[in-house]
Amino acid sequence: MSDTDVAAWAALLRVHAALVPLLDRELQSACGLPLTWYDVLLELNYAPDRRLSMGELGQKAVVSRTRVSRVVDALADAGLATRESNPDDRRSAYATITEAGRERLRGAAPVYLEGIRKHFTSQMTAEESRVVAGALEKVLKRQL
Repeated sequence: MSDTDVAAWAALLRVHAALVPLLDRELQSACGLPLTWYDVLLELNYAPDRRLSMGELGQKAVVSRTRVSRVVDALADAGLATRESNPDDRRSAYATITEAGRERLRGAAPVYLEGIRKHFTSQMTAEESRVVAGALEKVLKRQL
């Protein structure tokens, strides 16, 4: 393993540790929406029928699988998502985004996207951004 390998890994961890709380603060301040909620709503919004099993959501969302259940419960309490039992398997459940959840997601999207631009992609050239995205996608595909 080279020094460059370790530096790449360390940079990824430091960027994640710095930017996730920053984006979370900006979303909460501007929209009253935690980043974890935004992430789960985003995954539900783009899912077929705007619904995912809790297991699928745990695989797709950035929050941990154990935490996704609590986030869905909080979203349901806020009227932004619903949790429904799976009629075919009582051990599993589905999460579905509500219309109110879609409205909150649409309202928060400009803040989220501007945060990504301001704190992340504006620090790179377009080519660097493509390289970073491609490299990270390659690593991710190997893990799935």
